[in-house]
Amino acid sequence: MATEVNFYHLTVSNLEDALPKLLAKTLQAGARAVVMLGSPERVDALNTHLWTFDPGSFLPHGSERDGDAARQPIWLTHRDENPNGAKFLFLADRASSGQVAAFDRCFELFDGRDDAAVTESRVRWKAYKEAGHAVSYYQQTPSGGWEKKA
Repeated sequence: MATEVNFYHLTVSNLEDALPKLLAKTLQAGARAVVMLGSPERVDALNTHLWTFDPGSFLPHGSERDGDAARQPIWLTHRDENPNGAKFLFLADRASSGQVAAFDRCFELFDGRDDAAVTESRVRWKAYKEAGHAVSYYQQTPSGGWEKKA
């Protein structure tokens, strides 16, 4: 079965603004997620951000520092792993996974203001298509929402 791979082109907001909304939708759908980032420092920063980004919101999550991966609906990591049995994979900060086919959905979030990230996303798009995955592209709208382009 092919994985549904969705590219999210950040043009208005940064990852810290866009990701919590996507993760909230993931939890509402009853799914678990792995969020793979580019470094342990980014994992720590996002871990802290997800606890504080909105006082009226709660996104249950954890990382290696917190432990109990199997109990975490959202797992933050810089490693190519799936210790919480997630079906959704979020890739950001130019992180890449060799296990995309093991997930139902993969979300590639990339910063449109980073030329290298845009170039890498184009290469990944082609590789995912060649591997038989279903790929879609969403561009951020001026209001911070998403518009499907391809």
